[in-house]
Amino acid sequence: MVEVPSLPERSSDVVATGTRTRVGGGFNLAAAAARQGISCVYAGTYGVGHYGSIVRAALDAEGISAMGTARSDGDSGFCVVMVEPDAERTFVTVPGVEARTSLDELENLDIRETDLLAVSGYDLLYPISGAALTPWLASGVGAQLIALDPGPLVLEIPQDRLRPVLEQTDIVSLNEREAQLVAGAPGLCGENLVGAVRNVPGFNVSILLVRQGAAGCLVSAPHLIDEVVNIAAPAVTAVDTTGAGDTHTGVLLAELARGESLRAAVKLANHAAAIAVTRPGASTAPRRNEVLRSIDQTS
Repeated sequence: MVEVPSLPERSSDVVATGTRTRVGGGFNLAAAAARQGISCVYAGTYGVGHYGSIVRAALDAEGISAMGTARSDGDSGFCVVMVEPDAERTFVTVPGVEARTSLDELENLDIRETDLLAVSGYDLLYPISGAALTPWLASGVGAQLIALDPGPLVLEIPQDRLRPVLEQTDIVSLNEREAQLVAGAPGLCGENLVGAVRNVPGFNVSILLVRQGAAGCLVSAPHLIDEVVNIAAPAVTAVDTTGAGDTHTGVLLAELARGESLRAAVKLANHAAAIAVTRPGASTAPRRNEVLRSIDQTS
């Protein structure tokens, strides 16, 4: 992670004001869930090199079990994150062995009917892992609930992978920019944006969330809630938005697993993400007592 005064122009340079190395990506989501006191398992693969060792140590430190395979044919990937003074972040992702997860490895996972399964759009995007995930998920893996965060490269995911996975997905969570990309409607917002996303083939899922940062989270769940509702987020001063969406999804799933209602789970997730963006770095999700204290202080 590199703090920069601005993004460099093409063929130019910029002097960073700070740097640090943290485990991020899917770990952000897993750590967010685990910090709510919920048992969490990382089901992806990881490498045996320098970055893989850092990943495994971070999982162990959070009490997160690694169900997936330790691959000896390479290292885990990494991501260069450039964070600007307004807390916005820009990524350059370098895939590692996690992008080469095979169908055999997925079929060896012990998925139970009480499990809530989080799927990353990056894993669908990569040619090898995406080609494995699609038939595995499309065949029905037996989880209680499947949540998909397509991510900023949502339009790059091949439709022949995304569509079958969406058919098995219960929750899709997008930030506002990603929702606008899906809808093909830059500048659209609010209920109109939610409606536009639902009109895109495949995206008419049971629960659709559009995360709006400081403006809250739009929730569309016709079978649970009669209308689109916006659940507010607390006002904070953001210093780094890296991993905010991962924190939101991780806490949301943890609270649903705990038995909270959808509205309550989104409220808790909003507060958790708001706390996370006040801290520099990636895996900055708060613990549940911090989230509950934030709600008490703003109610």
